[in-house]
Amino acid sequence: MQVLFILGGFAPFQPAPGLGLWTLVIFLLFWWIMSKFAFKPIMEGIKTRENDIQSALDAAKKAKEEVANMKSENEALLAEAREQRATILKEAADTKAAIINEAKDKAKEEAKRISLNAAQEIENQRKSVMVDVKNKVGSMAIDIAEKVIQKELKGNPEHVDFVNKLVQEVNLN
Repeated sequence: MQVLFILGGFAPFQPAPGLGLWTLVIFLLFWWIMSKFAFKPIMEGIKTRENDIQSALDAAKKAKEEVANMKSENEALLAEAREQRATILKEAADTKAAIINEAKDKAKEEAKRISLNAAQEIENQRKSVMVDVKNKVGSMAIDIAEKVIQKELKGNPEHVDFVNKLVQEVNLN
């Protein structure tokens, strides 16, 4: 309890005119020192930071515009690539159709040529067979005529002499 009595008379600030004056002088001196050595660097730091932030915002805005430009350029390139792809696919389809038509035409020409060659070969074979048949018929006619003549000539010596004479004339010629 004795401690409370001692503290009871304690006042943290006892207004006295000299103390107020000295407090004001010290405060003004502190304020002047702070403005001279602390406020200027702090303000310069704040201005520098403000300029850096503004530069970063400008750079971000510029980057955003560049991204938008790149996006539009990419879309234009993509559209152009799609158009080129469509053109290439159309050309490939046209080339495919041309190759197929050319192959069909060549196949038709080859079929015609083969057909004509086959018809020519058949005609040649037919002529060859006809010549062969004529030769065989002629040979058979000669054989028959020879046998008929031999039969006729067997009994007649005059005919034998005539044939021998003809054979001699044929041998001489």
